[in-house]
Amino acid sequence: MKMNVDLSGVSETALLTLQVRAHEARRADGIIDDPMAVQLVDSIEFDFAKFGYTRRQDMAVRALAFDGATRDYLRVHPAATVVALAEGLQTSFYRLDAADVGHRFRWLTVDFPPVTQLREKLLPPSDRVTVCAQSALDYGWMDRVETKDGVFITAEGLLMYLEPTDAMGLITECARRFPGGRMMFDLPPSWFAALARRGGLWTSTRYRVPAMPFGMSPSEAARLVDVVPGVRAVHDVAYPRGRGRVLNAVLSGMQRIPVLDPVRPSLTLLEFG
Repeated sequence: MKMNVDLSGVSETALLTLQVRAHEARRADGIIDDPMAVQLVDSIEFDFAKFGYTRRQDMAVRALAFDGATRDYLRVHPAATVVALAEGLQTSFYRLDAADVGHRFRWLTVDFPPVTQLREKLLPPSDRVTVCAQSALDYGWMDRVETKDGVFITAEGLLMYLEPTDAMGLITECARRFPGGRMMFDLPPSWFAALARRGGLWTSTRYRVPAMPFGMSPSEAARLVDVVPGVRAVHDVAYPRGRGRVLNAVLSGMQRIPVLDPVRPSLTLLEFG
């Protein structure tokens, strides 16, 4: 029997990203291997059609980018703690646990209670996963992080929904609390965030994307090394290859052509000193 799910606001975007990944994972030529996403969608009673067209690759490509950076860190720090801020219905832990980084790393999920309760009901338990049912802006979760073996923080699909002062405050506090760790996040360019603030982004006649108060271009992200104490290095992460020559040409071109910097999204990896 499927479970009825009722999320609202920004939390509801977790269902959108889940549906996109599951669609991609079901394809014979899918770019992501995500059986847990498929299992989740099949376990949920929800009107996914309200989101409109979801047979697309973008969120699967983004998930692969976060997986790749996390795997790189875990290869060097195999017993590290991965902190997934506003994790929603991401299934990153299960993909990484099935990868080539071993099974010593630990995981901390941080999200609002309705989301964490849903995760606990639908996802397989693990003694390596700890849950903090709270906002990422409640810095109490930081006290739960074991730092001696390394820390990798992901903010996949989070910062754009925060006010700029809150987003910068979160980055700054992570840099202060976790020297030697890393943090990865994605952001739309400022023009896209401004469009979303005006309520102009509808994916269907029944669904409007929540407001995005915060945006940042790759060049703006690069300046974080100069403005945030504790940030030792900033990396502009390239999106991994998707399916199709046109998509890959666009992704590669946007990454290489400087004039496109203000209009492309940023995928940023911070190293804390």
